Amino acid sequence: MIIRSSEFIISAVGPKQYPEGNQPEIALAGRSNVGKSSLINRLINRKNLARTSAKPGKTQTLNFYHINQAFYFVDLPGYGFARVPKSIKDQWAKFIEQYLSKRDQLKVVIQLVDLRHPPSNEDIHMFEWLGHFGIPRIVVTTKADKISRGQWPKHQKIIREALRVPKDVPMVLFSSETGQGKEELWSLLEPYLRVEENEENTEAAVNEE
Repeated sequence: MIIRSSEFIISAVGPKQYPEGNQPEIALAGRSNVGKSSLINRLINRKNLARTSAKPGKTQTLNFYHINQAFYFVDLPGYGFARVPKSIKDQWAKFIEQYLSKRDQLKVVIQLVDLRHPPSNEDIHMFEWLGHFGIPRIVVTTKADKISRGQWPKHQKIIREALRVPKDVPMVLFSSETGQGKEELWSLLEPYLRVEENEENTEAAVNEE
């Protein structure tokens, strides 16, 4: 994927604030501090478009990033951070669920899981929830540079078994520091973007006739 442009558009908490139009959206879900912002920055070759923070729980909105004037990355609030008040967690859960279950433009969810640790209950719940609603999923195991290469298969097996990842759900080993997994992830994402492009081209051709 050649990145020609990338920009932050809006922080939203409800449908009235979502970008207009039918361009495809790719959402990123995961625990606080799992590396969602870092993954976006690595994919688009930017250091700080998506703001990273040493303070987990800081992202409290749906952050929309417009890429190539053609599609969006949507960074969801991180889950599982104990210091966030329950009232705030409940509020997050409400607008996250609303977005994931009702947003037609959403094409696929990248669920990030820290390679170093077994999935949390929140990770398992999110993965099962996405599957229940038939939302396409890609599991990305982050922070691969933090453990030795020889340990990668063992840790991925633990995550795959804990989440009960079906064979048809891709699982990508990733490092925002080294770029490990970047090309593989783009190759998995591009079909979701091409489908939209083909639909637009077909519609344009019909209109011309």
